Amino acid sequence: MLSARELKVFYGVIQGLKGVDIEINDREIVTLIGSNGAGKTSTLNGIINLVRSTGTVNFLNEDISRSQTHHIVRKGLALVPEGRKIFTNLTIEENLRMGAYNNLANFTRLRDRMFTLFPRLKERRKQMAGTMSGGEQQMLAIARALMSEPVLLMLDEPSLGLAPKVVGELFTTIRQLREENITILLVEQNATAALTIADRAYVLENGKIVLSGAAQEVLANPEVKKMYLGG
Repeated sequence: MLSARELKVFYGVIQGLKGVDIEINDREIVTLIGSNGAGKTSTLNGIINLVRSTGTVNFLNEDISRSQTHHIVRKGLALVPEGRKIFTNLTIEENLRMGAYNNLANFTRLRDRMFTLFPRLKERRKQMAGTMSGGEQQMLAIARALMSEPVLLMLDEPSLGLAPKVVGELFTTIRQLREENITILLVEQNATAALTIADRAYVLENGKIVLSGAAQEVLANPEVKKMYLGG
């Protein structure tokens, strides 16, 4: 479904990604793990062209390396950014409408689907998004991204700052999305949880991939346990 070759990302004169190769197949959950600053967010931003980058990114057999971000979203790729970045001064329903900006003809159908997937959003549809809990805001951020009907959803640190119970609900939702034929690329500090639900994994260090393979093999790797899983 998606492949990146020699993906490099730059922030001014600083190189944040130093030639990353990744592949994602249809209906997989693939996770990127690594310490802070390893290049996980840069990989997502480079794929969807939010930052200056070089290399080749192919999505659904089309080169999107030089495509504008909103065109990439229309092709079926969406990002849930780190920190949620919802519109706090808009209601839940207005946030969903913003997510469907390129798909307004299907707004009602998609909104109702999101309300089925996230019942709490339906209960509070007229509530200002900024007054919701962190877990509810994360649900809204995911729902907003799904309003564009992506076939590939990228999630950047979705469990950040959430209570353990909410994290469990979140990862159940991610599994459910895969069952609905949505492919997932997951960046997650909670490496154990991410590797538990993923099919494959990549480990990033200093802007480079240092290990990749089946998620369960990565989970069992002694160096990964030592570096990212608390021993």
